[in-house]
Amino acid sequence: MPMPSGQRHDAGQLPAGYRGLRGEILVEFKRSGTGLTAADLVSLLSVSLNAVRHHLKELNREGLVTRSREQRGVGAPVHVYQLSSNGEGLFPRRYEVLLTHLLAGASGRAAIVEAVQSRYAALGDRLKHDLADAPDHQRLDTVARTLGEEGYMADWSETSGGLRLTEHNCAIKAVAEHFPEICDAEERFLRDVLGAGVERRSHILNGCKACEYSIHFPEPGPDGDPGTFAGPLHAPTDLAVTGRTDQRDQEIS
Repeated sequence: MPMPSGQRHDAGQLPAGYRGLRGEILVEFKRSGTGLTAADLVSLLSVSLNAVRHHLKELNREGLVTRSREQRGVGAPVHVYQLSSNGEGLFPRRYEVLLTHLLAGASGRAAIVEAVQSRYAALGDRLKHDLADAPDHQRLDTVARTLGEEGYMADWSETSGGLRLTEHNCAIKAVAEHFPEICDAEERFLRDVLGAGVERRSHILNGCKACEYSIHFPEPGPDGDPGTFAGPLHAPTDLAVTGRTDQRDQEIS
């Protein structure tokens, strides 16, 4: 049975002016790292192929998605769709709010970085009540929801390698490109509010489709008290830092 339009994603994730199935399709493109076929969208959204094809045709005509032919497995090539640069521009970009906060009284790069840390500290203070004594999964739910409200389209999942927090959109990309220290401040913010080890595994600024973090919560001690982090943590594998590309980066790029 087809899912009611607008049910799969929160309304706040849908681009302004694009609601219903068309908005849902745009969000799925944003979340995809490799492009999607019409059949992929039918499976993801539980709607008819005719409905998907109608909206893809309109979105392509509006210049919001691009179409190419790819060979996927055995058989004839298939049409694969992705967001165009105009389509990417539909998603949240909170540059004005952040720049106003950064530049009010700031002078010099160090002052701007300090202002970013202050902003994250204020966000952490806002979350203290919701995160107090919360179990690990609830902490992830709360942090992902808050990041989503900030325009990052965040979610989390359990993988074979543990817990992973993903930001499918960078709401401040243009600012972060000039001040990459902002990304380091975000990683420290996640470590503090989650009370966990955090390791960046992919980075939008390095050309990846999403920013992904591995999350390592401490294992409880024998009496239930917090213990040590499960497994060793390594330095972030960002290309800009190490000169090497993480295997997960290659999969997402």
